[in-house]
Amino acid sequence: MSVEFPITPAVRFLREKRVEFVPHLYDYVEKGGTRESAKQLGVDEHAVIKTLVFETSEKKPLIVLMHGDREVSTKMLARLLGVKSVEPATPERASKLTGYLVGGTSPFGTRTVMRTLAERTIFEIGRIHINGGKRGFLVEIDPEALRRVLRVEEVEVAI
Repeated sequence: MSVEFPITPAVRFLREKRVEFVPHLYDYVEKGGTRESAKQLGVDEHAVIKTLVFETSEKKPLIVLMHGDREVSTKMLARLLGVKSVEPATPERASKLTGYLVGGTSPFGTRTVMRTLAERTIFEIGRIHINGGKRGFLVEIDPEALRRVLRVEEVEVAI
C-alpha cells in the first residue's frame, strides 16, 4: 500500500537532489508544534527539527534548524552573526520568503535562498523528521543530507 503524500516544492527539491526520504503524514493541530507531530508519529521530539525563519537587524533573512524540544537564543545567534539583533520573521514575511505557510515551512525548495544554520547536535541523530513543505507533513531523512544539499553552517545557539 502506498501512501499518497503532497508533492511540494520541498519534495521536488529532495527528488532533484536524490535525497532518500520517508514521508510521514499526521493530523496538523494549530499551535501543536513539534510536540504534537512527535506524539502522533511516535518519535522523540528532539529528532523533530523545526525550520525557523529569522531576520537580522539589517533585515537579512536566515533559516535556523533546531531540535523540536529546544529554542533558539536570539542573543547567542546575534553574537555569532556579528549583528545587533536577530528576531523571528513575522508569519507573513516568513511565508513570502519561503513560499510556505508557517507550520509547514521546509528548508528545502524555498522561494528565496537564505543562509541556513543548523544546531550542531542535529547531526548526532541517526534519522531526523523535518517539514516536507505542508502542515501535517514531515519527511524522515538522514541529517547528513542537510549538509549535502543545503550547505548548512553548524552552530550552537540552543537553549
